[in-house]
Amino acid sequence: MMAGVSIDRFSVDGAAFATLTIDNAAKLNALSTPLMEAFIAAVQSLGDDSTLRAAIVTGAGRAFVGGADIDEMAALGPETARAFITNVHRCCAAVRDLSIPVLARINGYALGAGLELAAACDLRAAADHAVLGMPEVRLGIPSVVEAALLPSLVGWGRAREMLLTGATFSAEDALQWGLVEKIAPLAELDDAIRPWLQALAACEPGAVRAQKTLIRRWEQLPMAGAIAAGIDAFEASWRTPAPAAAMAAHLAARRSSKS
Repeated sequence: MMAGVSIDRFSVDGAAFATLTIDNAAKLNALSTPLMEAFIAAVQSLGDDSTLRAAIVTGAGRAFVGGADIDEMAALGPETARAFITNVHRCCAAVRDLSIPVLARINGYALGAGLELAAACDLRAAADHAVLGMPEVRLGIPSVVEAALLPSLVGWGRAREMLLTGATFSAEDALQWGLVEKIAPLAELDDAIRPWLQALAACEPGAVRAQKTLIRRWEQLPMAGAIAAGIDAFEASWRTPAPAAAMAAHLAARRSSKS
């Protein structure tokens, strides 16, 4: 079976969602160049759907993403190495640049490029048996691209431990460190994610998109600039009918509950 990426659309509480499944199960969903190109295209295609509230990224079989394709990496040279790792970054950037929240459903191994992809997502839930890690130094290369997100998630000490030793760690460790927000047995992982979907379905969709954009700007700005960007975003929200409509509905519901 040829490796690829599938998109499954579904609804929760009347709101539209999509699951992207990376399927290279025979190789623990290792990211090859063709698979990365397919993933980038799949993520970008979701950006054209204004009805979507969020996307879930997961893997087929026993892994989320077991890393970059070592068979392909072993044949790299200096010039091709740059192109290959840029594609890993493009996968992560596609997730971060998507206007809707992206949830990582870590169903198994999340190693190297797989953990970078998970870190690029907005929220992460892991199966309690999942194995995570950044083993690149054991293969003669440093962890790069979106590994740079790890210190903001787990702190510099934990990030150094992960990156300098290349050791793997458990889902329970990831939860304690703040790398994932939830863990659950694999059979219950979708149930663990569902409250996030229900909460997103209850939110005003334009506001959620604006919030994700603002969070991305906060990552790139000093505190004063981040606050100023928030003021701009607040003003911009009032150039749409959404706040007035949402607040009117809230006030009407409150009045109804008191009568």
